[in-house]
Amino acid sequence: MLDMLLWLSHTLDRSIPLCPLHRATGLYCPFCGGLRAVRLLLRGHLLDAFRMNPLFVLSLPLLGLLAVRPRWARRKGLLVAAVVLIFLYGIARNIPVWPFDLLAPP
Repeated sequence: MLDMLLWLSHTLDRSIPLCPLHRATGLYCPFCGGLRAVRLLLRGHLLDAFRMNPLFVLSLPLLGLLAVRPRWARRKGLLVAAVVLIFLYGIARNIPVWPFDLLAPP
């Protein structure tokens, strides 16, 4: 019970602003839940951060690798793949059917 209350306090935190796109249209952008995911990661709540924005949490190892090998970031193929992935993720998280609805932040 206490875990559920702690999780709700993280998800309902009013100090983190809502996404302007979600507020205006009701749609989730690819970055919705990202700030909450960062906050949860900093507190050590990996699973809860994953629930907020799975793509962001899964991309952290790649971002760390790019920090170590910055010349990889200059490859056009990697940039195009990242943009396509983010675009498709933004579409998929707005499909109200299982399993796509699991991509939307709670």
